[in-house]
Amino acid sequence: MNTLKTTIVRTVVAAATLAAVAVSAQAQGVTGDVAAGKQKAEMCIGCHGIPGYQNSFPEIHKVPMISGQTAQYIVASLNAYKKGDRKHPSMRGIAGSLTEQDMADLGAFYSSHVSKQAPETPKPPTAAVAALLERGACASCHGANFSKPIDPSYPKIGGQHADFLFVALRSYKVENNGVVGRNNAIMGGIAKQFSNAELRAMSKYLASVQGELATVPQSRFR
Repeated sequence: MNTLKTTIVRTVVAAATLAAVAVSAQAQGVTGDVAAGKQKAEMCIGCHGIPGYQNSFPEIHKVPMISGQTAQYIVASLNAYKKGDRKHPSMRGIAGSLTEQDMADLGAFYSSHVSKQAPETPKPPTAAVAALLERGACASCHGANFSKPIDPSYPKIGGQHADFLFVALRSYKVENNGVVGRNNAIMGGIAKQFSNAELRAMSKYLASVQGELATVPQSRFR
């Protein structure tokens, strides 16, 4: 294992431990309710409940599949939008209106949609993409099949839309932009190692593996 990868892995493990403590502390006394989350998801289904729906601002990409994500990741991502660590005007406006209980309920609702299990071993990437994934130590965080993250507040990325993954990864490289960008020291350090073409290649592969994510249409969109 080279020095860069060793540093990344150690940093990721340490951060995962801190994240687990933070999520645990935040979740104390807040238990998500699936039925309540279903009602509160009315504000979400107009984008996340339509298969293939496309975000047009501030960047064009398919809206991410969130059904099947862990409850902890849903909560962590909503908090990141609420705090401004993730810059997306619509999502920040929505997240800013949510209480911790609201987030926990939404997390419980969307995590209840898991209907499939990702295979333990994903289809192999090309040698070039395998080298990129190795350099980024992606499996160290997101699991060998990219659907079993080492901490539940980290996302499942296997099978996610390629264009969304690319925009998300590239956003960690963006600085001093009011509507685009993600503030995360670990992911920023990892993403900045790669060119946009390399990020796109990794995203395309990750989207091609069988994962556990889905878009579950709600009744009004069936």
